[in-house]
Amino acid sequence: MISILVNDIIPILVIMLLGYLCGKFYFFDNDQRQGLNKLVLDIALPAALFISIVKATRKMFAQDIVLTLISIVGVVGLFMLSYYLDKLLFHRTTQQAAVCALIAGSPTIGFLGFAVLDPIYGNNATTNLVIGIVSIVVNAITIPLGLALINKGQTLTKKKAKANPNNKGTKVEVEDIKGKGLNKTKKKVVVTIPDGVPVTDAEAKALKEKGIEREIDLARAEIADHADEPHKPMNPTLKSVINAIKQPVAAAPLIAVILVLIGIRIPTSWAPTFDLIAKANAGVAVLAAGLALSTVKFSIDKEVIWNTFFRLFLTPAVIVAAAYLCGMGSDPTKISMLCLATGLPPAFSGIIISSRYNIYVKEGASSVAVSTVFFAVSCIFWIWLFQFWHICFRENLYIIKRQDVNLSFLLGIENDR
Repeated sequence: MISILVNDIIPILVIMLLGYLCGKFYFFDNDQRQGLNKLVLDIALPAALFISIVKATRKMFAQDIVLTLISIVGVVGLFMLSYYLDKLLFHRTTQQAAVCALIAGSPTIGFLGFAVLDPIYGNNATTNLVIGIVSIVVNAITIPLGLALINKGQTLTKKKAKANPNNKGTKVEVEDIKGKGLNKTKKKVVVTIPDGVPVTDAEAKALKEKGIEREIDLARAEIADHADEPHKPMNPTLKSVINAIKQPVAAAPLIAVILVLIGIRIPTSWAPTFDLIAKANAGVAVLAAGLALSTVKFSIDKEVIWNTFFRLFLTPAVIVAAAYLCGMGSDPTKISMLCLATGLPPAFSGIIISSRYNIYVKEGASSVAVSTVFFAVSCIFWIWLFQFWHICFRENLYIIKRQDVNLSFLLGIENDR
């Protein structure tokens, strides 16, 4: 227990505190903070996800189909449950609820999966199977799904603002960039931004100078150079999915899954290249989470408490119940692995996405901080519970076997008579 706290939980808290202090003492300005977010979200995290997933095999998926189905249906189902409950209980917009689901509904399996499970269960095939399957589900399904929901919500917001005749907007001066490379030109232009709509990075910077905070438009954030090009009309839902898949953090794990399924193996000589940039992922992500936390007034409210409970207790409890109902009761060790894998603190990719697009930042950062601290409690609770349950299971099994032996002995005596 102590080694888990010292080797896994305390380093995260220390690095997050360092990021928080760097933000409070203005060691990084807003542009630099966004740069760190982009480094993690667009480069380091995709590299880490890709190289970890391509090491899997098709045999891993087929080896335990029940475990795979529970992971897919359970993790995705609880992700959507977090999304709908946040909209219902706390009256959040679609994009806010989507970011909440990315935080409360997704475990940080990429950061802490091996770090937590290996010391407890050992580095064996079963541990790698559980971590591998949950990692693929979280990174290849829930992240694209969350980004698609964010884009869908922002599309609806823009439509409502456009349909409102009383929306006069705010005039700001932004830098207009056209062309590419040597042909790129920059000039200051005055634009009117409708109230309440997501904006580009340049527009957000101009609005912030006037004391106005606004969401960053996911669809335009990465394609600002092509904003003036004509686009054919497209179904909003399909457009949301396509824009989500275009993001490196979603595209990398999806490509990795496809390569694994069709049996294409990445040469081992490529791994060091991906590993080198991937090593920057966890530390920078945690530091960036601390920076995000420093930009908002930290608070603990009903929503943060609910997100913490949902992430650390409700989610693993539902997964464990589903595992027993699906006939995995004969392998309590594998169930406990699945419990801890799905009961890890919130995925740091969620708070990075939150900070990058300025959505659900205060609540998201607070939820990540509180959940990370309380994981020290929930982890010990689940380990103790499964040890207690395993002891009871073995005692009951021993009693049943002994009763069977006694019954066989008595029947043998009766037959002799």
